Amino acid sequence: MHSLIKTLFVEKFNNPPLSKLTDSAVLKIDDRLLAFTTDTYVVKPLFFPGGDIGKLAVSGTVNDLSVMGAEPICISCGLVIEEGLDYRILERIIDSMERTAESAKVKVVTGDTKVVEKGKGDGLFINTSGIGIIRKSISMDDIKPGDKIIINGPVGEHGIAVLLARGELGLESEVKSDCAPLNGLISEVLKVTDNIKFMRDPTRGGLGTVLNEIVEGKGFGIMLEEDRIPLSNPVKGACELLGLDPLYIANEGKVVIVATPEDVQKILEVMRHHPLGKDAEIIGEIVSEPKGKVGMKTKSKGTRIVDMLVGEQLPRIC
Repeated sequence: MHSLIKTLFVEKFNNPPLSKLTDSAVLKIDDRLLAFTTDTYVVKPLFFPGGDIGKLAVSGTVNDLSVMGAEPICISCGLVIEEGLDYRILERIIDSMERTAESAKVKVVTGDTKVVEKGKGDGLFINTSGIGIIRKSISMDDIKPGDKIIINGPVGEHGIAVLLARGELGLESEVKSDCAPLNGLISEVLKVTDNIKFMRDPTRGGLGTVLNEIVEGKGFGIMLEEDRIPLSNPVKGACELLGLDPLYIANEGKVVIVATPEDVQKILEVMRHHPLGKDAEIIGEIVSEPKGKVGMKTKSKGTRIVDMLVGEQLPRIC
């Protein structure tokens, strides 16, 4: 996917907002900066522990706006419904979207509905787009060695929750998706610092992919500390059993922040006082070497490279 985006879409559409490959395009309208994003959700199954496709769609769009320093204002809702979908299922999903939008203080202001033949739509697909007003501009151009990397909680929960919800593996687990809108948490963080260099929600491809995107082609690298990366025991156990690396498992309620070392304690304090950031940790830092690479100090006191994910460990998780 990473290669496809760069070699086809960016090359063909070729314009400055798109070429930055940020979670939302930044558009200047008169004297105001707006963030604009879109995403399509094809998760299977439609309902999973901790959420459903409706909650996922609203949360994902809100988060893509929020990590740009934007205040989400409104979103769209486009539905592709498979013929024969039970009306009660659709109603549950729309109710979930409404509750999530209300909790995030955004409005669903426009939409579209299409129906496809039975067997051609896998129940329901949802596309959401969103607009937000950028209150604080964030630029990764200011990242430099010494900056710290923070995440607001355990990784891999969404991807594992969805995988096990399919019931194909015969495993039982307490894992719930972390799916949640993060604009409230991010807003609190932005109140206490002007020194955030980068924010991203590590969805498809997980934490490892996001960190590789930060250092790609740059004159600095990243060094992680394995024992500082939050990971719940159920997710750890499932990954070990299935041969999966939690660094590449999708999240839907996590934000990665790069900030100056002077402000990390303030950021951690604010995060840990918020329900969605109570397990926040500093997991690594920007380093001079190895340039363009992500390394990790392992629990066994060794060091390994965390490469860009090739392929995808888990399909249809968002």
